[in-house]
Amino acid sequence: MSTTDLAALAAELKAKGVRALTVAWPDANGIQRSRSAPIDKLASAVERGMGCSFLFAVFDSHDHIHWGVEGLQTATGDFRLKAVPERIVQLAGQPAFAWAPGQLWTQEGPRWEHCYRAALERTLEHAKGLGYEFKAGLELEWFIGQDSDVPVAAHHGPVYSPNAMLDVSEFLSELLGDLDANGLGIGQVHAEYGWSQLELSLDAKEPLEAADNQLLARETLRTAARANDLRASFAPLITPEGVGNGWHFHLSLLKDGRNLLSGGDGPEGMTAEGEAFVAGILRDLPGVVAVTAPSVPSLIRLRPGYFASAYAFWGTDNREASLRFVPGVEAIGAQNANIELKAADASCNPYLGLTAMIASGLGGIEDGLELPEQIVEDPGGWTPEQRDAKGVRRLGQTTDEQILNFEAAPRIREAFGDPLANAFVGVRRSDAEWAEGKSAEEIIAAHLWRY
Repeated sequence: MSTTDLAALAAELKAKGVRALTVAWPDANGIQRSRSAPIDKLASAVERGMGCSFLFAVFDSHDHIHWGVEGLQTATGDFRLKAVPERIVQLAGQPAFAWAPGQLWTQEGPRWEHCYRAALERTLEHAKGLGYEFKAGLELEWFIGQDSDVPVAAHHGPVYSPNAMLDVSEFLSELLGDLDANGLGIGQVHAEYGWSQLELSLDAKEPLEAADNQLLARETLRTAARANDLRASFAPLITPEGVGNGWHFHLSLLKDGRNLLSGGDGPEGMTAEGEAFVAGILRDLPGVVAVTAPSVPSLIRLRPGYFASAYAFWGTDNREASLRFVPGVEAIGAQNANIELKAADASCNPYLGLTAMIASGLGGIEDGLELPEQIVEDPGGWTPEQRDAKGVRRLGQTTDEQILNFEAAPRIREAFGDPLANAFVGVRRSDAEWAEGKSAEEIIAAHLWRY
């Protein structure tokens, strides 16, 4: 957009009552950070950006700074946070504010090496050069509670019941209107299996738009909850004994407009390229999950029997599978076949999560991988010998294991770039140091309202 166009947009938004533009980005912990500028400075927020410290790249989940990463060892240095002009929208629930996702630039001009959005952009550009495109649909689960620092249920079930929806009807009515006004389409919303839990599914879009939309959906949801004297938590766990909140990624692979996960002769109708893509994600899955479920409460949540997907395997419509294949059956159409990554939560930066999945999948195509036999049971009930025989691996249970898994997936590190990857690993170590000696209850409580 030209400077003239940006000035016109600022004037239009100001006439609608907008007073400021908030530019947001998710950090290495999936936590949104932001800067806001007066609406009269919209053009500057797009073209020049707002100055932020390099140290944002090494903030851990508790706002502590991890000083051990090369190049990020002092308080010297700024990047520029620039609004993506095409995504600027007046927030329906906060009409005095407009919102946009941010890009991170150096002060000298190029994109900063710690820009998470840029990592996904590069990966998509690489895929495009190979002839591939993607559709990504993201799901959000959250606890809806009373306005209290301790979790107090806002609905009392039954799960998957309209009775539960009735308890929070006014909130949901406002949320649906705000999502629509903010340009966010959804497939469905319902009361989920967890304690006072709800879920919505965002419409599938190309991955960059899908990740942007997830950030906007978080803001929209929190605002609607607050307007109804409620409080939303996306934290991986609300209580130690609960199933917790997952934020699942659905991904389809396309070439020349055709979905390569259907219409083929491979497993469940996949084409050879589609099978290799899924096999690539499966090969690197422990490393992918180190990105998509990276926090300390994530590790507590990833346990057998809680629908959280504790093991690395794939299966068609198996809801314990960390990689659940959704075939293009008649009910949804061949064009909508997708692979669902279930071992993910709100502590995942959505740009990095999609980057890890796509980079791993493209590696599978490059290496011509094939899928092992799918699993239709829950291997959590098997003996270790049975799991070994089927090649079923337990996902990382400690931060050290997660880091080893991340480093064992070179395709992910390459897609991130060494500076971003090193900062990501450093932040994970900082979180683990914070958690030493703390109980599960203390850890869960400390993260409850961070997400």
